[in-house]
Amino acid sequence: MSENHSDSGARAPQITMKSPKPSWLKVPLPGGEGFTRLKALTQELKLHTVCQEARCPNIGECWKGEHATMTLMVLGDECTRRCRFCAVKTVLKAAPPDPDEPAHVGQAVAAMKLGYVVITSVDRDDLSDGGSGHYAQCIREIRTRARETVIETLIPDYQDEQLATLMTAAPDVLAHNVEVVSRLQRKIRDPRCSFERSLETLRGAKRHQPGAFTKSSVMLGLGETHDEVVESMELLRAAEVDFLTLGQYLRPTAQHAPVREWVTPERFFDLQLLGEQLGFKYVASGPLVRSSYKAGEFFAAGLVRERRAAAGH
Repeated sequence: MSENHSDSGARAPQITMKSPKPSWLKVPLPGGEGFTRLKALTQELKLHTVCQEARCPNIGECWKGEHATMTLMVLGDECTRRCRFCAVKTVLKAAPPDPDEPAHVGQAVAAMKLGYVVITSVDRDDLSDGGSGHYAQCIREIRTRARETVIETLIPDYQDEQLATLMTAAPDVLAHNVEVVSRLQRKIRDPRCSFERSLETLRGAKRHQPGAFTKSSVMLGLGETHDEVVESMELLRAAEVDFLTLGQYLRPTAQHAPVREWVTPERFFDLQLLGEQLGFKYVASGPLVRSSYKAGEFFAAGLVRERRAAAGH
């Protein structure tokens, strides 16, 4: 870790869990014509969206306007890992993937006229390829029906052949989240996960698809120190990650890891500036920022479309 980064977050007052939930985490209820239309379509098409199932606070913003963004969850709703921040049901062996799902995803994205779509999933360690072939087929189906839509895949920690299978479909953005700083990995994530394994996924994406845009995310408020956050950011840049999101961890239920701190907007802003100094192409940093975040996706989409235009696509 570099020593030339001062603890800029120290200037902001620390707000611990003994304090009431701060006002900056409150958002207006979603609504409007665009939101209502997309909500109806997701129900009609029987889509699983992280936006709804995770009760994302930004759903009202992401689902409105002509550049709507959405995060779709494929490969079922049962996970083979048990992370202490996630409320998804855990099983040893989940239901087989729906072979018609990729086509349905392509049809849905086209029907909703999404400017940017994120395809994510649970972990499927029970499948020989981890579900990477299913991901790849989802990408191909979207490209067939909605060529203008920018596609991000937010994937498990695929390695080697699994990653190669996915990257043959050439997602516009490959995202994988390290989730928390290195010291908290074993405490918060499933034992099969690690910071280094996640970095290898991100590095491997660029090996299989040189020039690919990569993205990762870190949750704050779980007891990490400022220096540990800086170290995580530096390691992600060393892995040539292009886009970074930093957001406040919110506890799903009383059975999940507790929130240790409400991180202030001022500290998030300081971290954004630091990320820009480190060389990330874009940093979205704020209490309500999530891995899928419209402002960041709008920026990424601009870069993708510039690249497509340069290539004559």
